[in-house]
Amino acid sequence: MTARHPGPPRPYRWALAPADGRPADRIGARAEGGEPADLWYLSRLVECAARVLARSHAADLVFVGRSLDSMHDLLTGAYAGTPREGGRSLRRLPISLRGLYAEPSPRERSRLREHLDAAGLSPSALARRSRQVALTDVVSSGTTFDVLHRELARWIGESGEPWPVIRRKLRYVGVTVRGKTSPNHRRWQQSAGSAPWVRTLPAGHVVNVSLEFEVWGWLGNWQPKTAPSFARDRWFDEECDGPVRHPELPDALSDALALVEAGRSRAVRDELVRVLGREPAFAERPVRELAHALRHGRGGRRPARRSR
Repeated sequence: MTARHPGPPRPYRWALAPADGRPADRIGARAEGGEPADLWYLSRLVECAARVLARSHAADLVFVGRSLDSMHDLLTGAYAGTPREGGRSLRRLPISLRGLYAEPSPRERSRLREHLDAAGLSPSALARRSRQVALTDVVSSGTTFDVLHRELARWIGESGEPWPVIRRKLRYVGVTVRGKTSPNHRRWQQSAGSAPWVRTLPAGHVVNVSLEFEVWGWLGNWQPKTAPSFARDRWFDEECDGPVRHPELPDALSDALALVEAGRSRAVRDELVRVLGREPAFAERPVRELAHALRHGRGGRRPARRSR
């Protein structure tokens, strides 16, 4: 089992592959008893992940909450053996902002900033990073992004770090339900609440990638997860960072391990490259360089051992 992460207490996340010098957890015994992994959604997840990478212009990704844990796991495998291997290009902000739509208390705001800092999203880190970063989540109304950007903007303003620099580094990618393609179809970032802050970022820095409702709902609502939702009523639980045994854990770990191994496969990497090549952003150098890394990656380390 890996050591506790530095930073504020947060849900334990099983290490499915080595990252930043930390070994992978020995997971196998805990995955036993679950159903065999059924990755019925894999092809659509791969396509969605490639489009997220393209439309973020190959930015580093920060996954908000738990909904896109599967995309995180898939790309963890795909990045193995490439310059993006490890935990720096794929990070998690494992908090739920449900119920935080009004002004947070000073204590809640302080704890939220600790989580942002742990995910590499402090004003200082944003101003000094060399590559862009994209916050990524499933989106319905966009309220989570509204709250996140409101609190980030407030922190940046208080910090004195240069907003003109940070605004060029920061992106948001919403994974939405596939709907109408008409230009008259209203999207979440065009709502009255979101539009003001969206316009403070450069054009194209707030984008969507769509998924069929069946897969979107599975990832966001019904898929077994390795840990419970981390809502604000648990942010101050100092005991929350230990492994939690629950009935869904074996199934969740089984699928997560299978997704990391799928990401390592040549078939998945080739499909990621193929979809990247169809996107308009492939004309941008960072996207072409990422495609090259995926195409020529050596496959990385062996998958996490299954202990008995």
